[in-house]
Formats: sequence, C-alpha cells, structure tokens
Amino acid sequence: MANKAVCIAVLGTGSDVGKSIVTSALCRILVNKGYRVAPFKAQNMSNNSGVTADGLEMGRAQIVQAEAARIAPHVDMNPVLLKPTSDVGSQVVLNGKAWMEASSVSYYEKKDYLFAESCAALDRLRDQYDVIVMEGAGSCAEVNLMANDIVNLRCAAYADAPVILVADIDRGGVFAQIVGTLACLDAAQQEQIKGFVVNRFRGDIKLFQDGIDWIEQKTGKRVYGVLPWYKHFHIEAEDAVVIENAPSYVPAAAGDTAVAVIKLPHISNFNDFDPLMHIPGLHLAYLQQPQDLSAFKAVILPGSKSTCSDLDWLRASGWLDHITVFAENGGHVLGVCGGYQMLGTWVHDPDGIEGRPGSTEGIGLLPVETTLKAPKTTTLTDFSWAGQQGCGYEIHMGQTHLAGGQPLVDVLSRNQEQCQDRDGCVNDNGNVIGTYVHGFFDSPSVTRHWLRLIGLDWLQPEEQLHGPAGRDKAYDQLAEHAAQHLDIEAILELIDTTTSGEQA
Repeated sequence: MANKAVCIAVLGTGSDVGKSIVTSALCRILVNKGYRVAPFKAQNMSNNSGVTADGLEMGRAQIVQAEAARIAPHVDMNPVLLKPTSDVGSQVVLNGKAWMEASSVSYYEKKDYLFAESCAALDRLRDQYDVIVMEGAGSCAEVNLMANDIVNLRCAAYADAPVILVADIDRGGVFAQIVGTLACLDAAQQEQIKGFVVNRFRGDIKLFQDGIDWIEQKTGKRVYGVLPWYKHFHIEAEDAVVIENAPSYVPAAAGDTAVAVIKLPHISNFNDFDPLMHIPGLHLAYLQQPQDLSAFKAVILPGSKSTCSDLDWLRASGWLDHITVFAENGGHVLGVCGGYQMLGTWVHDPDGIEGRPGSTEGIGLLPVETTLKAPKTTTLTDFSWAGQQGCGYEIHMGQTHLAGGQPLVDVLSRNQEQCQDRDGCVNDNGNVIGTYVHGFFDSPSVTRHWLRLIGLDWLQPEEQLHGPAGRDKAYDQLAEHAAQHLDIEAILELIDTTTSGEQA
C-alpha cells in the first residue's frame, strides 16, 4: 500500500497568536522544496468562509493555506466550520454543507461524531499528499474544554504529528504563555510538543537570545525561531480580531482619499476588501462608532452572519441615519451579501433562520426585498459588470427580489455551469449598488470600474499586487520571511523522524 502523508501540527498558546501565518508559511516553504503538501484544520470557528470548485463551503484561512500550497482548496482541509450567529450559538458546516444550528451545549454533544468525521477527512488527505500541515484552534491548553477537543492535541495525537507551539510576544507575557501552556498539560501531552515559535517580535532579535536560552533551559524543548513583525506584505486574516475596536477616522484631517467599511457586530468575509488596501493613494477605514461620513468617497456595508440583528444595531446605534444622509447627498454606497440585503426595504425571516421569526425593516436605499430561507447558496460565480469580467463566490441564505432599479451584474456561470442570470441591484441614481458576490474586487478591471464609478478614476490597482496575483506574491514573501528566521532544517527533521509516514 502507498505511504500515508506525514503530519506536523501548529498549535497555539491562544487565539490570534499566528498559527495560521506559520501554517501558511510552512505550506509555501514545503511546496517550494518539492513536497506535495496540504493544510488541515479539523474545526474552524469563523464567519470568513469561501467556496470550493464543487460548490462547498470551508474556512477562508484554509483556502489561503491551500493557495500557499499551490493546490485547489477542498473541504477535507476544513471538515468542520462553526459560523457564530450569536454569543452562544453557531451554524455548523460539516463537510462543506450547512448541517445544524447549534448552541454550545448541543454542539459538544456531537463532538465524538464530528471528531470521527474530521479524522476521516484527514485520512483522505493523507492518501493524496506527502505532508499535511495541521493547524490548531485557540489555545491548546483550555483545561475546561480539552475533554471535548477535536482540533488540537487530540487531533495531533491521532495523526502522530509532532507539535510546534506558537506564542505571541507582542501581546506580552510570552514566557508565561509557553510555560503556562505546558503546565496545563499532562506528561503525554507535553511530550507531543517538540518546540516553539515566538511570533511578532519587534526590535533587535539578538537582544532576545537570553530569552530563547531561558525557554529552552526551562522547558527542555527548543525554540525553532523568532518571527519579527512584518509590514512589507499582507496575508489575509483568519477572523475579525484584526479589526476589533475600529476607531473613528476623519479623511480630511489625515489628508487621505478614503473608503469606509462599517464594522458590523457579525461581520463576515471582511477580506473581500483586502484588494482595496493595496491601491496606492486609497485608505481603507473600518469604522465601528457612528460618525459623519461626508468626507469619504464611498461607504461599504459588508457581509453579515446575522443580517436582521445587524440591521437592528445599525438603527439603534445611529449608523443608519449617517448612511442614509450620505447616500441622499449623492455618496456612493456598496452592499455585499448581507450588506446588500440590509440596503433593501425589508428582510423577512419567516422560519427563524437567524433567530426569532419575523420581519426587519431595511435601510431602504435599494428597491429590493429579501426572504431568508434554506437551502444555503454556495457557488463559485463568474460575472460581468459593464463588460468587465470577474470571478467571486456566493454564500447566502436568502432570495432577494427587485421591485425597481436595475440588476448590477450578469452572471455567466455558477460552479462551472454556464448560465444566463443577473445579480444585485443599482438604484435609479446609480450611487447605491448591492451584490451577493464575495471577492468582487479580486479582478483589477472590476476594481477599476468601481473606482471610476465613485469618481476615483485617477487611482489604479497594481496588477501584480491585486487579488490572486497579489496573494501569491505575498505567500512567497511570507515564505522568505519565515525561512530567514526559522530553523527550517530542524522542522524538516521533525517531519522526517515522525513514525506517521511508515507504510500504511
């Protein structure tokens, strides 16, 4: 029988310490060395998701890691995806399809079944690749959750994967992060961890050598490297932690040409707008606290995992008035997916998909009405907007009907099947538009057309830094950055000496 892929696990001392970045870096480094490599995360919790070529849904972070590994994303790389809809509940996506709406309690009752499904997905990947880079979730030492954990040490043990523990020095307490994590584990779990990566270092790394020595002496395990903070390239973030507490921003005071994105409480797929970050001369500002919008060139309402709840928040917080005044004065407004639904007159939820059944009045800037209903739409979508072609994806529960205005784009195909359909809406004045298509700005020509629409035709996206091409260049920059500061040969020895690559 063929060899099964060897596995290596990248776990963390906490959330947002850099597990996804280290995993992405290893994927690109390994594929550059000639390995067939794939990422894997048994369970992801994020409202940032994407669609595979066969129309199934998975976490956006594993799509990024698949891109880094130069392979097509597949749901086996993220068999369980939790999409939070409230503080205590989530939609569970299993093997790419919406499976159940679960409270925290009901979800934990399904953990044994979900672990078995995750192991089956990992086994399928191991039959196809040489190396699997596994990513953990949150902290691997949450003692109150470890009995039901399916993604960290339990999963690494199933795969016989050596573990690299990532800690974040920028948030402080890196020594306590590392030693404290080990102290929470039993002897067998401590043995699974082979060493550490210290992430987000600022300053002269030579000054941290005493710290490295202390960690290695205290733990008896090696430090595989210290990754400095980087600003010369950008990798998509896994979740909205990076835009939490978005401050107010006044473009005129900063002398900037700026576009605002409203940071909704249940924001999803905010990385739709990453391509705008790389346009020279344009500032992208995420705004959480209501403020005057008149100095912005455009305002974007992003996707949402809880459209009706976020509509209520817009109304209660005062944002709705600011957005309405902006549009009525000729300001350009774009709504994507849930943001598109919010711009309409009503959002109906007769079956209580998002909570209590009922209807929520929309902002009323587009003549459309939405009814939330199953099944969920998940498609890769090719489209044309005013002759400019793009490729994005749709993930939504609901159908939106136009009572006026005009459709925004022509849909050319969904999930590789040609069609003749329309999507979105443009109001009669042409300054308010909405679409269900995520990844709308991945195409430079589509982005240029939108910039012309909002009066910024003098701004030009750089072809090599935009969308997929820009992401691919960033993966190479990340790999170069990591290879410079990590002991890659020592990490490769972990893979070579593990027993999981023996004959199956």
